[in-house]
Amino acid sequence: MSAAETSRREIRSVARRRSERRGALIALVSTIIVIGGGTLFVITRDGWPAVEETFFSAEAFKTSFPDILRGFWIDVKLFLVVEVFVLIFSLLVAIVRSTRAPAAFPFRLLATVYADLFRGVPTILIVYLVGFGIPALALPGVPNDPIILAAFALTLSYTAYVSEVFRAGIDSVHPGQRGAALAVGLSRVQAMRFVILPQAVRNVVPPLLNDFISLQKDVALVSVLGIVEAFRVAQIEAASTFNYTPLLAAASLYVIVTVPLSLFLDRMQRRDRGRRRLEEARR
Repeated sequence: MSAAETSRREIRSVARRRSERRGALIALVSTIIVIGGGTLFVITRDGWPAVEETFFSAEAFKTSFPDILRGFWIDVKLFLVVEVFVLIFSLLVAIVRSTRAPAAFPFRLLATVYADLFRGVPTILIVYLVGFGIPALALPGVPNDPIILAAFALTLSYTAYVSEVFRAGIDSVHPGQRGAALAVGLSRVQAMRFVILPQAVRNVVPPLLNDFISLQKDVALVSVLGIVEAFRVAQIEAASTFNYTPLLAAASLYVIVTVPLSLFLDRMQRRDRGRRRLEEARR
């Protein structure tokens, strides 16, 4: 490499670093102006002292936070259990909907009706119907524990959503992959298990995480069944003191969980885009 080419590369590198520093400085100043201006506008309003006392009371936050945190562990445990069942059942529904065997048509029809129906009904209505409807039936051997019923309701709702994500991942795998698997002697079941599903799952990890971020927040809906989880505890505290800071305390716990998941999701999406660009470049 000649000295002239080396010099030009160094000049371009210096110019690029200078441009990046200038861009970062502009972004910082712009952020300070927008956020600082918005904050200043809010705290200079006449009603701000009342809002601060009602929603941002440090004493109310400190008093209510321990009880809300204990209730939040119910949310976390419920979320983890429901997530496992959703992954299992949604994958089964997606596989049934993706099969084209004539004998499987009744199952495919049922899976399609289930996915369309439960995606069309709001999750809170499913929680209501399951949580209050099943105990009213007085079926022998069926548990009436509100937590179990809430987990069942959330599983019903989110399995329908996540099954569509898995089905999209299965459909995204090129048909030639299945043909190649069959050509080397694999059965249709083996082709699905060892060739199609690994690629499908890898393709849909970002939207899967996005759905589970939504599930983590929707766990708060089970409070309508009387379960004393974080949101319900915050409601009780707010109703007893006429101060809504406990609701902010509950919101902060959900943010602490969902924001790292969102950042991890963004990182995975960037890595996935980089992988796809690299694969396209190799072609």
